[in-house]
Amino acid sequence: MTVLSTRALNRATLARQLLLDRADLPVAGAVAHLCGLQAQEPQEPFAGLWSRLRAFQPAALSELLAGRGVVRTHLMRRTVHLLTAADTLAWRARHDAMLRQRVLGTYRRELAGVDLDELAAAGRAVMADGVPRSMSELARAVAVRWPEPAPRALGEMLVAALVPMAQLPPRGLWRVRAGVRNLPLASWLGREIDPPATDGSDPVGQELVRRYLAAFGPAATADLRAWCGLAGLPAAVAAVREELVEFRDERGRVLLDLPGAPRPDPGVPAPVRFLPAFDNAVLGYHDRSRIIDDAHRGLSVTGARVVLVDGRVGATWTVEDGAVTVAPLRPLSRADREAVAEEGRALASFLSDGDSDRVRLDPHVAGGGTGRA
Repeated sequence: MTVLSTRALNRATLARQLLLDRADLPVAGAVAHLCGLQAQEPQEPFAGLWSRLRAFQPAALSELLAGRGVVRTHLMRRTVHLLTAADTLAWRARHDAMLRQRVLGTYRRELAGVDLDELAAAGRAVMADGVPRSMSELARAVAVRWPEPAPRALGEMLVAALVPMAQLPPRGLWRVRAGVRNLPLASWLGREIDPPATDGSDPVGQELVRRYLAAFGPAATADLRAWCGLAGLPAAVAAVREELVEFRDERGRVLLDLPGAPRPDPGVPAPVRFLPAFDNAVLGYHDRSRIIDDAHRGLSVTGARVVLVDGRVGATWTVEDGAVTVAPLRPLSRADREAVAEEGRALASFLSDGDSDRVRLDPHVAGGGTGRA
């Protein structure tokens, strides 16, 4: 079985994630290819798509949100994702059990004795009037019947798990600050989510396997599980196994992939790319060593925005006083620093609508040392 080096996996990931070369895809096509973008921070998907698409215009994503072509909703790992409406409707039912269990993992004691089916029915009854509500408003509406649990426990169970919800615009629109207002997906998109298969098959699970590999492969089944949060995909993997090719990584793990998917030469140069907070290019794996050093792994789960240098996380970035500020995590060569500064200027211009292209590049490595090789 062919062994793929960490660098080979890195280049494959960059190619699948549209980070090796910016793509000429429409915005909806990119969101679909990426299997959604993590979006609990509402403005982050704009930076994520800017780094992946040529001539990306923020208005295109805002128009898709307002026009219901893409949706903000809880899905993979119980986090808020931005997905196409079609994928949301097709995939939501497959995530129901996981979403319930993840909310219970946090609020099991508070929700002890609450019949979740009755709670779901009560929540749907409240939302049947078509009025968008915040999580706390919905929780207060049902708390008369369940006065003992904390309202947050009731609200999170309803909004994140029991009643498939869309987070409505203006939240998530370009340069707009807005609170979360929820409406059932069926009301927002005009039809119910697709029901689960009744014949014991798992076509949605099989499609998730294929789609994940197209956007993240080659990958191990543990990576697939870490991305979606679903434990029950072994049968789906087994069902499509004959369609797939196998490799091993340098740690000996079996990796699966689509036979025709891009696996670039490890020597292909990788451009500097700025990634938003919680980008799935990092979070979409159990073993993230292909793109981030173990010493920096915690950055990806605390919401740090990162910079890829030669394909790997080499710095973090923020915006301060209109300037993109970059803090290296390792010594950078002069050529790398120049490439980071150039891409940072382009990002600053994008984020400011052309008003600023200022970049500050810290000469020191975070935690000490110098950023110059």
